[in-house]
Amino acid sequence: MKFLHRIEALRPANLLLLLALPFLVWLFATSTDYSRSLAAILGVERGSAPQFPGFLVVLLAFAAPVAAVFTPRKAAQALTLLALACGLAICLTPIAHPFLAAAVANAVDPATSPLVVQGETPRRLTEAAAVSVDRAAQPLLISLTLGNAVLLAAWFRTHRSLPRRALLALNGLGLAWLLLLAHLGFATGLAVAIRAGVTAYILASILALVWVGLMQLRPSRRTLPLFGLLTAAALSLAAWQAAQPRLAYSLVGSAEGTIGITAGTPGRIVDAVRYGGYPGAPEGEAKIKTVVEPADALAQVTSGKLSGAVLPTDQAPADLILWQTEVLPDTSANLATTALVLGIALGLLALCGFLYQRHPLSIAAEFLIDTLRGIPMLVIILYIGLPLAGVLKSSTGGFLDPPNLLRGITAMAIAYSAYMAEIFRAGINAVPRGQIEAARSLGLSRWQTARHVILPQAFRIVIPPMGNEFIAILKDTSLLSILSIRDLTQRMREFQSATFLTFAPYNTVAIVYVFLTLIAASLVAKVEHRYRTPRH
Repeated sequence: MKFLHRIEALRPANLLLLLALPFLVWLFATSTDYSRSLAAILGVERGSAPQFPGFLVVLLAFAAPVAAVFTPRKAAQALTLLALACGLAICLTPIAHPFLAAAVANAVDPATSPLVVQGETPRRLTEAAAVSVDRAAQPLLISLTLGNAVLLAAWFRTHRSLPRRALLALNGLGLAWLLLLAHLGFATGLAVAIRAGVTAYILASILALVWVGLMQLRPSRRTLPLFGLLTAAALSLAAWQAAQPRLAYSLVGSAEGTIGITAGTPGRIVDAVRYGGYPGAPEGEAKIKTVVEPADALAQVTSGKLSGAVLPTDQAPADLILWQTEVLPDTSANLATTALVLGIALGLLALCGFLYQRHPLSIAAEFLIDTLRGIPMLVIILYIGLPLAGVLKSSTGGFLDPPNLLRGITAMAIAYSAYMAEIFRAGINAVPRGQIEAARSLGLSRWQTARHVILPQAFRIVIPPMGNEFIAILKDTSLLSILSIRDLTQRMREFQSATFLTFAPYNTVAIVYVFLTLIAASLVAKVEHRYRTPRH
């Protein structure tokens, strides 16, 4: 009877998958094409089998103390014993050494670090580095095990918040490193997809709360004058930059062949020369070549290596000048354009705030949400991942050059934050107005009312739609393959291109995504059941 009750408690989709599981296991175990596809798509590296047991032991050593805090006493005692057993296994046996060595090897730069064997894939520590890592990790692992033992004993004895918070902080940081940062050689593709989805979901939730908070702002007497001053300051900066001295450049020689462009030439002049944006320019795109010094460019024009060159006017022979112009330096032009756009935006927000009697930032947040929801996800990923990241890199001189994975996660977080903001706003609006007025009448501030009255009730309301967003964002990580991020989809494409298999790679990646989404849906259902708002 208990077995039947448990079967009935399963979601129908999970039951169907459970019944089909033996066939799937048989398929992947007996078919070479499917087993190879699964290994390639999940990202199983060569020689990674010894890493998996160590990962499981370390995972249990971090997760068991966290779970013990939130479970009944008998279960907490069993979890405590499990955590201590895993800690002792890590300290007294070499079970975790392969995993920790792989994590360190993949955390350093393989081109410059002396810790890894050069030119070897997957990365591997040198023998001396492996010994050093083991010696350095041993006291840390012993300290972690003893710390968990002391904190768990203090928690069971006193049930105070201090040991509980210390347990959550210590093991929470360990779990964050293990699940979001550490290299998992036995499933690198799967790890990339899950980490990207979870990280983007967390960032999107935070951004959504920011948008909702901005939409709840109310204007004060100083709001519109302040925005007016900011608008005037931005427009004044734009005018000041636009009034900076111009740089005079000339095109000398002929525009029929290759044209030399001296270093430091403003971009607008380069574009005008390349695309014929000046009087008398030949049709079609001109060939250009970068030359460091103006004297060298002029010498190549004289010798016939170049048909023409773009030089500062004061260094250009008057008899060879074909076209001349004056433009702002790139720095001043870019700053003037940015300040002008910012000034116009601030002015429009101030005007809308005056007309609608709302805070300008509230209008800005609403406009941003509507705009993001109107742009396809793929376009946002491409825009943030390619041109916007390129502008950020060039404007900072290469100092800020985020990796492709971070670009993709940021793009997904920004895109999904617009949808989540509407979910949060609907949940907040569903809280009865009388409770908010009662909280304010008791003397609670706006922040205290939001923290203790509004948000706890709103979170219970938004759990189902937020769960759906998590499932959607987990599937949409497949779009990150457009940035050559080696997630499940990208690895599937690489494997299919290398083997020319037809159905096996596509079926395998589809099955993996189905498993991920069904697991996520089950977790969401459990959370929803636990925090379900009672009906009266």
